Order: sequence, then structure tokens, then C-alpha cells
Amino acid sequence: MTEYHMIINGQKVVSDSTFPVINPANEKVLAECPRATTAHLDQAVAAARAAFPAWSARPENERAELVHAIGAAIEAHSAELSNLLTLEQGKPPNGFAGFGAGFEIGGALAWCHASADLDLPVDVIQDNDEARIEVHRKPLGVVGSITPWNYPLMIAIWHVMPALRSGNTVVLKPSEYTPLTTLRFAEIVNDLLPPGVFNVVTGDGSLGAAMTTHPDINKIVFTGSTATGKKIMQNASVNLKRLTLELGGNDAAIVLPDVDVAAIAPKIFATAMFNNGQTCAALKRLYVHEDIYDEMCEALANIARSVKTGDGSEDPDFGPVQNKQQFDKVCAIAEDARASGARFLTGGEPMPGPGYFFPVTIVADIDDSTRLVAEEPFGPILPVLKFTDVEDALRRANDSASGLGGSVWSSDLKRAAEIASRLECGTAWINSHAVIQPDTPFGGVKESGVGVEFGRYGLEEYTSIQTLYMSKG
Repeated sequence: MTEYHMIINGQKVVSDSTFPVINPANEKVLAECPRATTAHLDQAVAAARAAFPAWSARPENERAELVHAIGAAIEAHSAELSNLLTLEQGKPPNGFAGFGAGFEIGGALAWCHASADLDLPVDVIQDNDEARIEVHRKPLGVVGSITPWNYPLMIAIWHVMPALRSGNTVVLKPSEYTPLTTLRFAEIVNDLLPPGVFNVVTGDGSLGAAMTTHPDINKIVFTGSTATGKKIMQNASVNLKRLTLELGGNDAAIVLPDVDVAAIAPKIFATAMFNNGQTCAALKRLYVHEDIYDEMCEALANIARSVKTGDGSEDPDFGPVQNKQQFDKVCAIAEDARASGARFLTGGEPMPGPGYFFPVTIVADIDDSTRLVAEEPFGPILPVLKFTDVEDALRRANDSASGLGGSVWSSDLKRAAEIASRLECGTAWINSHAVIQPDTPFGGVKESGVGVEFGRYGLEEYTSIQTLYMSKG
């Protein structure tokens, strides 16, 4: 069994205690991972703080070159990292529509190089005979990154690369369900960076909680559940930490009657089910006009019947749900829908044998108050809801504490844009869903988060403003 190490101040570190990492396809122990103590966390934070002055003073072009070098290192080890992702996360190498482990590696590469090319130029507010006023962006210090289990490597890149590019140092804690790819990534890039600039510690939620209250961490960036995000916000008040929180979503889509159902059904299916439905911005509530409701239900069901769920190492369309806690939640939500009288077009029952396998499930004729609609299932199950009036569909779509993304599907782009602008969400798509890219800001409203990621807007979240006023009088 491969031995895994934390990285603290450029050194490989073990712990007296470990915890098991489970392969979700067979429920067997894949590896033992070191369990960090608070002393390990203190060492990592102290190393990051000691490295900050030199790293933040490093010329911009040098930091950019090193972030590009990290991207090159990921690419050189892409096959190894992809295999680890399949084993610990469950996603197939390729998967349905290409949304497998290879997709995650490709996304990590794209965001790495895009982050390297970002810049935050000085903003000159005034320059006349009286004064010159400049606004500078300065790094915050030590950034604490807490990443989830659905995209362990790609989301680590989303957090860490803009932090490093803007001159901060980092202490990262991956999810205890999927720490291995992140630890191997840290080993790969360790020789590229000065000691202390990038540190990785591993453990459960108690370690993350200790990070959020640590007095020498200046910012927390977190991707995960809304409940945990609220606790982080409370804990961060100890030293008024800056926060970027990308939290849960329960994204709604509204499909107008003028669409070509046969043309859009595969797109809707893909954006609802990619990564086995375990994506914050996946389409999770589908509101379809009554004129095309039956046709859409049947089209989605036919696609669902054609796909295969199985062990990711065999490269099926979909792998297992990543962990037992989430698997049990998906099962419970499906049972609640069945008890409420909803109509299951496909799936709906856990698959027999070992592993956390739940088939792709399409549910029709379901009430908005049912858990499957009211809560984020975060699994391969989609409710299809009927509407008659678009105002009613908007009201129902917006009747949620979440506000990450939403979409409108129509052949009339102008009308679709007008409707989409009324969705209460951070990103509204037209004739697509969950399409993100490195240069476009992404974040939620309401209880789906605080702040944004990606591009210049995301980079600014890792800095503070300093106004420089030079009097000429």
C-alpha cells in the first residue's frame, strides 16, 4: 500500500495517527492517510507565514512562471493523477460525455495556466497638479483552503493558484474522503516552490474548524455545504478573516415550449448528471412547460436507460456516489419521493452488491415540497416538474434558499434573456447550464455563497486594497 505524506515547510510529514481512505466502488480501504494534529496545523501556518514576505515580494512575472510550471507538472503526471481520482473519488477515466477523471485533469490544467496569466494592474484614480492617487492590490497573507470530495484536484487548483499568483502563501486541507490526489499533487510540485509557500495537512472536519479559528490565517476559501459555510463564517470572526465561500446549489432550469426537445434533451441530461450529479452547479430542478412535458420526460428517460453505472476502473458512463453518507442521503431522498407519490421513470433503487452505486434516476409528477425538489440531492437523480405559466415557473424556481445557478431554454434568445435575468442566482445560462470558464466570475447569491471565483474578479478576492495618495502641493 502506497504511503502518503503531508507537506509542511517543503518536507514530507507523517503522523502517529492515520485514517482510512475508502474506494467507493468496492468499500475497501484504498490507503491510510496521515491525520494531522493541531501541532501540525500550527507548523504549517507558521511555515506559510514565514514564507510570505519573500513570496509576496517576488516579481509578478516570476510568480506567474512558477504557476505555469505547476500546470506543466500536472500535465506530466496526468495519467497517475487521473488513476488516483478514479480510485478515491469513483469517477471513470472518461465517463458520460467525457466528464470523467480526464475532464478534471484538463480543467485543472486550464485553470492553472489561466490563473498564471492574470494580472491586477495599478488603478490610477487621479493624476494632476494637486495629487496622484493610485489603488494597489496587496496579498492578504496566509490563505487557508478547504476543498471538497467531488472535484478534489480541480477545486484545489481553483483555490491555490490565484492565491499563489497574487502573492499569498497557502495551507490546504483536502476532504478526508479524497485526500490522496491532492497529497500526490503536493509532492509533485513541492520542488518547484520555496518551502512554506504551499502546505497540505490532512484530517477530518475538526481540522478544518481549527483552520477557520486560527489567528494567523488571513483568509479562508471553502467549497462545500451551506451548513459548513455558515459555521466557517461564524468562526472567521475571531480575526475578521476574509472569506470566499462557494456553497450548495439547487439549480433550477426553465424549459419553454418553443424548444426542440430531441435537440436539447441530451444537453439537459449531461448538465444534470455529469460527475454523477455531484456538482454544485449541476441542473437539479427541471421545470418544463406542459405542452412538451411528456415528450421531455420520455426523452430524458430514454437516455437514462441507455447509460451504464459501474466501477469507475472499468470506465462506464457513471461511477458510484463518492461516500456512504452521501449515498444514504440520495437513497433517503428517493424513498421520500416515492412515498409522496412521484412517478419514477428510471432507477430509484440502490444497486445490489458492494459499492455506493445508485442508477441514473428520472422522476416525474413530483410536488415542489418533496425533499428531492426542496433539497440539493447531490447525486444522479433529477426531478422533472410541470408548469403552465412562466411567471409561476419563475416563482417556483426562485423559491429556494440557494442561488448558485439557473438556466432558461428557448429558441427565442431575447425572451430567454429577459426571463433569465429574473432568476435569483449568481450565474444564469441560456440554452446551457453549469458552463464555467477561467476568465468568467462564478459565485452564488443567497445561501449559495459569499464572493466569487475565477478571472480578475476572483483574483481580487485574494487581495486587499491600499490607496496610495501622493500630494504634489
